[in-house]
Amino acid sequence: MTDPMNPFRRSGWRLALAMCASALLGPLYAADDAYPNKPIRLIVPFTTGGVTDTSARLVAEHLGRRLNQQIVIDNKPGASGNIGMAMVKAAPPDGYTWVMGFDGTMVINPHVFAKVGFDPINDYAPIGKIGDATLILVANPNVPAKNLQEVIALSKKTPGGLSYGTSGTGSTPHIAGELLKIKSGAQLTHVPYKGGGQAMIDVMGGSIPLVYTAVAGAYNHVKSGKLKPIAVSSQQRAGSLPDVPTFGESGVSDFNAYSWVGFLAPAQTPAAIIQKLNTELNATLNDPLVRDKLRVLGIEAAPGSPEQFREEIRRDLNRYGPVVKAAGIQVE
Repeated sequence: MTDPMNPFRRSGWRLALAMCASALLGPLYAADDAYPNKPIRLIVPFTTGGVTDTSARLVAEHLGRRLNQQIVIDNKPGASGNIGMAMVKAAPPDGYTWVMGFDGTMVINPHVFAKVGFDPINDYAPIGKIGDATLILVANPNVPAKNLQEVIALSKKTPGGLSYGTSGTGSTPHIAGELLKIKSGAQLTHVPYKGGGQAMIDVMGGSIPLVYTAVAGAYNHVKSGKLKPIAVSSQQRAGSLPDVPTFGESGVSDFNAYSWVGFLAPAQTPAAIIQKLNTELNATLNDPLVRDKLRVLGIEAAPGSPEQFREEIRRDLNRYGPVVKAAGIQVE
């Protein structure tokens, strides 16, 4: 009879188990170690030239170097970003298709559109946040108001209130303007444009008194004196315009409205791939050169974990719902 405690027999079983484990797990580890072994497709759900597109290209260029793979930008505009988001939802969860997530698309559109075609929480695996884009309220230089409180006071005594332009109905600046009305009682009338460029032209020409936009879009006009800065709606002052006060400093407390951008992959993308991408993305965002280039675009780099990014998406989705409902904003 063979002794069940025979050390040679025990060693044989251990070796067999180890070989089985290696056979089962080897391909998984090899796949993760080899990733990425082909170009990655990054869908930007907007046209070229905007801040979302330019920041995506900037980060993708530097991140691609760290991954030793090309990240190919694929612009898929339409339906305020909904088309591109839905495309990535349906893509294979293999780490080779990402989307440039934008707060307007992910946390405002679900409240504004009757149907967006995606679930911002359950249909995506967040890779990581890139950063926050500060919003600014600017005025035509001839508007007789020097600060936010004077703008609010002027709006209340102007018949019909003061008009403010934005890049479109349901955009983040539009929601921020509605939030300002709720928080301060300001009498403001929204004027939607099909992009921020024409809104800038009209406010400088005097057709409208105010524009709510990203700092990046207003920066050069503020510096040249063609636009009067009123306040930024972030918690901290913008690094590129440090002399412009925040809404909080201007007397509207508990006001924090800004845009953010970040990368996401389809849901069910392997956790090991997400973690690798997050590590490399954070290293990219901690590069002083990348941070400075993002700051020129009006974006403050904000590296963090996938879990932190998911929680921010969830929080903003809940935060903006009541504002959209109170303003009665709806797009079929």
